[in-house]
Amino acid sequence: MTSKEHNQPVGGHRKHSSLTRPITGNFGRNEWAILGAPCINIKLLASDIIAALSPKYKCAYADTSHNDEVTLPPGRLASGAILEYTDQLNNHQFNYNTGLTSIHFKQQFAHADLVLVNGNHQPAKNQVVIIYNNKMASLQKRIDELTNVELILLADNVDDVFDFIKEAIPNWQQLPTYRLDETDKIIAFFEEKLQAAKPILNGLVLAGGQSLRMGVDKGAINWYGKEQRYYMADMLQDYCDDVFISCRVEQKQDVDAGYNTLPDTFTGLGPYGAILSAFREKPDSAWLVVACDMPLLDAATFDHLLKNRNTSSIATAYQNAFDGFPEPLITIWEPKSYPVMLAFLAQGYSCPRKVLINSDTTLLKPLDADTLTNVNTPEDFEMIKRQIHQKIASA
Repeated sequence: MTSKEHNQPVGGHRKHSSLTRPITGNFGRNEWAILGAPCINIKLLASDIIAALSPKYKCAYADTSHNDEVTLPPGRLASGAILEYTDQLNNHQFNYNTGLTSIHFKQQFAHADLVLVNGNHQPAKNQVVIIYNNKMASLQKRIDELTNVELILLADNVDDVFDFIKEAIPNWQQLPTYRLDETDKIIAFFEEKLQAAKPILNGLVLAGGQSLRMGVDKGAINWYGKEQRYYMADMLQDYCDDVFISCRVEQKQDVDAGYNTLPDTFTGLGPYGAILSAFREKPDSAWLVVACDMPLLDAATFDHLLKNRNTSSIATAYQNAFDGFPEPLITIWEPKSYPVMLAFLAQGYSCPRKVLINSDTTLLKPLDADTLTNVNTPEDFEMIKRQIHQKIASA
């Protein structure tokens, strides 16, 4: 009963918004596969076509590298392509001939938990300074980039920090300082930093649905002595820094003033829009998202989810017992899922489950599959009401 309705319209009802999807192929809207000839000939042909069209059109090329073939450096970029993708079998490679900005880098590194940058050539928000005699002049040239030094490393032949570093970093004596060969300490430094950078967790109770199949507002149903949206928000208080009730703008006035509300700003997208609205409000927070139509959720279910939270994934979710797919409406969505969801939306998808299926998601088996049961119809309501009454009576 828990999820058959997720993928099938019931009585004409569509759970997810119907969006017009772009008409694309495997790589783009207008694409042609050149095949049937030796790879070297196809590459030469592609180079000629790109050279001819690139003054007017932005061209790209996709290929696969083989160990036994002769490559043609420097690739199609020299012919005018703006992008070249090569499946290197063991890795994947994109080449650009256009300049890259921090916006591009943020998009490419969006999934990274740790990015180490060669600071001799590229700046970064935080810095690790190595005191190495032969690189003194190079370090002096980049003194203005030492905006947030957090670690100092001394090379083998160095016993003290350069004077100009002491002047540039007034608190240098309070910073951890290791020898360059103290690998374990350096690793531990980064491990501690990553642990400290764990995103805070906020709670989001999804209560903005129109409850068309139920006929009454599911968030206002009283299962345990108070409206379910409040009951669920109170439960989340034990796990989250802040808890918000997601609602439509016109519903906000109906929510008790003692609870935080977060009206949808991505409208017409159902739960997908509610999650995006939450990230739009607090993009650096993780969100424990819970639907208000799961009255059997209990503390054990939340405890298990939080205990197994994987901040390196885009989300931590339960696997639905009915179909094996992720259950998006009792899920911890990490901040890195926000650009992923926006990218899916740009391609015409507004299904949070599709995002979880096609992304790096940590999936958990529920301790009790019944706790994920959602109530969508009057028949569901009567069945769950009897189940809850029996449970209370036997307690």
